[in-house]
Amino acid sequence: MDITKDTKVSDILREYGDVAGVMEVFGIKRVAGYNVRRFITKALTVERAAKVHRVPVDEFLATLRTVLGQIPPS
Repeated sequence: MDITKDTKVSDILREYGDVAGVMEVFGIKRVAGYNVRRFITKALTVERAAKVHRVPVDEFLATLRTVLGQIPPS
């Protein structure tokens, strides 16, 4: 799965499972429980999630890709 700013967060959860614990290491706070996250992320894009967490979208994308093994950490 190629993750872009337009990727739905629910698609990431479906493909990779719950990544909240790993995202917290990168300073992105956990939102509710896993089942709630799956529900509220159906319409949430990566770009919107970045805005909600006050993280620049490019940084958010890089973090997601690193966590999901799409690019090596720098």
